[in-house]
Amino acid sequence: MKTATAISPSASEQLRYPTARTVEQIDDYFGTKVSDPYRWMEDVDSPEVAAWIEEENKLTRSVLDAVPQRAQMHARLMELIDFERYTAPRRRGTRYFYSHNTGLQNQNVVYWTEGLGGEPNVLLDPNTMSADGTVALGGLSFSDDGAFAAYAIADAGSDWMKWYVRDVSTGRDLPDVVAWSKFSSASWLKDGSGFFYQGYDAPEAEELKATNYFHKIFFHKLGTPQSEDRLVFDRPDDKELNLGAAVSDDGRYLMIYQAKGSSPKNELAVMDLAHPDAPIVSISKVADAIYSPIDNDGTLFWIHTTLDAPNGRVVAVDLAQPAREHWKTVIPESKNHLDSVSLIDDTLIANYLADAQSHIELYTRGGAPLGPLKLPAIGTATGFGGKRSDTETFFVFTNFTTPATNYRLDMKTMQSAPYREPKLRFDPTLYQTDQVFYTSKDGTRVPMFLSYKKGLKLDGNNLTLLYGYGGFSVSLQPEFSSAHLLWMEMGGLYAQPSLRGGGEYGEAWHQSGTKLKKQNVFDDFIAAAEWLIENKYTSPKRLAISGASNGGLLVAACELQRPGLFGAVLPSVGVLDMLRFDKFTIGWAWKTDYGSPSENEQEFRALYRYSPLHNLKPGTAYPSTLITTADHDDRVFPAHSFKFAAALQAVQTGPNPILIRIETRAGHGAGTPLSKRIEAVIDQYAFLLATPSF
Repeated sequence: MKTATAISPSASEQLRYPTARTVEQIDDYFGTKVSDPYRWMEDVDSPEVAAWIEEENKLTRSVLDAVPQRAQMHARLMELIDFERYTAPRRRGTRYFYSHNTGLQNQNVVYWTEGLGGEPNVLLDPNTMSADGTVALGGLSFSDDGAFAAYAIADAGSDWMKWYVRDVSTGRDLPDVVAWSKFSSASWLKDGSGFFYQGYDAPEAEELKATNYFHKIFFHKLGTPQSEDRLVFDRPDDKELNLGAAVSDDGRYLMIYQAKGSSPKNELAVMDLAHPDAPIVSISKVADAIYSPIDNDGTLFWIHTTLDAPNGRVVAVDLAQPAREHWKTVIPESKNHLDSVSLIDDTLIANYLADAQSHIELYTRGGAPLGPLKLPAIGTATGFGGKRSDTETFFVFTNFTTPATNYRLDMKTMQSAPYREPKLRFDPTLYQTDQVFYTSKDGTRVPMFLSYKKGLKLDGNNLTLLYGYGGFSVSLQPEFSSAHLLWMEMGGLYAQPSLRGGGEYGEAWHQSGTKLKKQNVFDDFIAAAEWLIENKYTSPKRLAISGASNGGLLVAACELQRPGLFGAVLPSVGVLDMLRFDKFTIGWAWKTDYGSPSENEQEFRALYRYSPLHNLKPGTAYPSTLITTADHDDRVFPAHSFKFAAALQAVQTGPNPILIRIETRAGHGAGTPLSKRIEAVIDQYAFLLATPSF
């Protein structure tokens, strides 16, 4: 890889960071006095913050726009990403629905066909809803007969959504509009007369900042105003429960999920829609495990659960005898993590993670093994949706060098074949992916994927991008990214470890990276960096680390704990103030993973030890750092990044630049238009090529 003309030490030292005033703000946590000098930045809409943002963006652009390779990288990424992309088809009635992108469209377009081979009809094109592509689909659900589509619109990256209803045949919207919905799906009644959704009471003020409590389930009947929507279920006894609702395929039952914050564990109850006045049947009255219904045959439900099985199993539960002593195991727990299960053509399709790779096993509805489903290669398979009576299903396969490819699985022959394959603008045979295992600080064995262009020399001189997440039971699996391919095409190594806190090895793996054990996640990531250096893949000055959201916390914490181990750091939309994360929007829900800074002294002590904002040391030479956030991020409040950037700039010593890039009319990431995503990637790569240590 040709290195850009780096920012010279003298030039970087002359970077004049915008003035960020400090205030005398002291908070008391269990007798510990904690200063918060940039508290004023939490007023993100104030003229003072707006002026600071403008100055910071101007400084950042002066550096990034001067990188000679920027235009060339941008042009090549545009080529690599310019290929047709499809989601797996979903059948409703006689119609099939799917999303398609011709290549460079900001948002995917939703189509429908009459029959699988019918003529495509545009149902929804979000690209026509705004000039800059910042309006996106936040949710989409079809009535059972395929006549109507409930779709949610998110503006400028916000988590807030408005639901609309479109007549599929005419392409016209009905008068129905549902506002103040968040973290919601839409689930239709069998007859298509209305749908269930989740939302909150309208916020009184500061909708992008105000905390979100008391999630509720409502029912909207078509043709009526939202003011007449019926409250179906709520939990006034616990403001921190997040709720979910799904109608069973037979239309008889409403399954009600209740989860504390962002925990994957949930309570599960079932409402009989044919007898709405009948008592709700509880499958589990406590959120002590995951309870996820797969399908039902009358009162008999198949449920995917982690109860007494951290890696997951399938049980049969009869609503007539819902007590646990009557449950019957259908698929027992495996050594691999059971990620998802569906029931198609009376066949249970179990999608396992085997060392973070997809492994599919088939079973009869009674649990008799039918053997594995052969996948095209090592990688990730998702989908397998449909109904118990279907004789086909579709799945999408991808890995680091294979863009998402659609496959159709014939359930009668158990043969799969490509249904839609992208046409590539690169040669995948030029690249390879390895999976290695390394040992973390406490002896834990951790897997890591390495992807690179063949011929890589182990001379310790390769530019390396180490990406991680490690939280909320999220599993990082092999997945294609045009941005990562560009990095590899330029000679760089992409590394992706499966850190504790994720879900790659089930709930025990997740829990070992939460609350008082969160340091395990940072230790796993640091050990990955050390392994790459010890095995001559790279060196500290050539190693960049990257992560977003919880991953932004990860890389910022590791930067502070081991500043000499990395050459550059890219924290995106990160959770960086670990003492106030629970004060904004949905942040309180993360206490299930992080702990509570104000309610539990032990958890406060743990959070305070690694909180990026509170562990900066004056006089330290930190790596080159490009912080990225967005002004409309109402998931991770942007003040996290604002305060951290100002504090890091204030203490930085030496030539390495500390910059922040603040996107406008964008949010946490979901629905961000392609044009903005491309610009963000190129800015990060330009920063890496220009950083002095590289």
